[in-house]
Amino acid sequence: MTAIQVKICGINDPVAARTAAEAGVDMIGFVFYPPSPRAVTPQRAVELARELPAGVIRVALLVDADDTLVDAVVATGVVDLLQLHGRETPQRVSAIKARTGLPVMKVLAVAVPADIEAARAFDGIADRILFDAKPPKDLKGALPGGNGLSFDWHLLDGLALDTPWTLSGGLDAGNVAAAIRLTGTASVDASSGIEDRPGVKNPDKIRAFVAAARAAGANDGRPGLAPSGARP
Repeated sequence: MTAIQVKICGINDPVAARTAAEAGVDMIGFVFYPPSPRAVTPQRAVELARELPAGVIRVALLVDADDTLVDAVVATGVVDLLQLHGRETPQRVSAIKARTGLPVMKVLAVAVPADIEAARAFDGIADRILFDAKPPKDLKGALPGGNGLSFDWHLLDGLALDTPWTLSGGLDAGNVAAAIRLTGTASVDASSGIEDRPGVKNPDKIRAFVAAARAAGANDGRPGLAPSGARP
């Protein structure tokens, strides 16, 4: 049996925060990227964090953030992990870790095999790696993430990293079991797949996603699989 770690990203209202926590998620993500319909301010993140019990890892999603924003987010005192969703280099990842003293998850956008290979530059530097779908260049209004797109999961075949990794990109209650089965991941992340529209989470979809991911882990039947869900 594989323990599946579940992350819900883009939480921006207290009902969604409480629902996710009650459903038993391991991580909740707050988006600090103003162009996103899921964006929150540092003060809003503080308010939402009050809805979360101890033990839920609170993640701050940043996109090519400068030190001023990084410092403002960390100063809230409610962030446990920084998720870097832009073009950050391994050197920038190391610098942010040193500046904040917090673990970092680096996101890599995936469309072709070379995008998976790029993870090796962050192996042992980032505390976690997240693979998300790379949006097509002609996709109007595309964001760094949360576009409801999946990538070819077979690109992850044979992946061997020392760093724990998470699968994201177009996941919902209907496909997460297949994603876990095909990729061997022990950590999944959803945002758009549990929404009624961009930025509006659906409590029933949150519960269904968490339940489907947990059930997939319970039915996995691969006791030797090392979980990528080790907490940072």
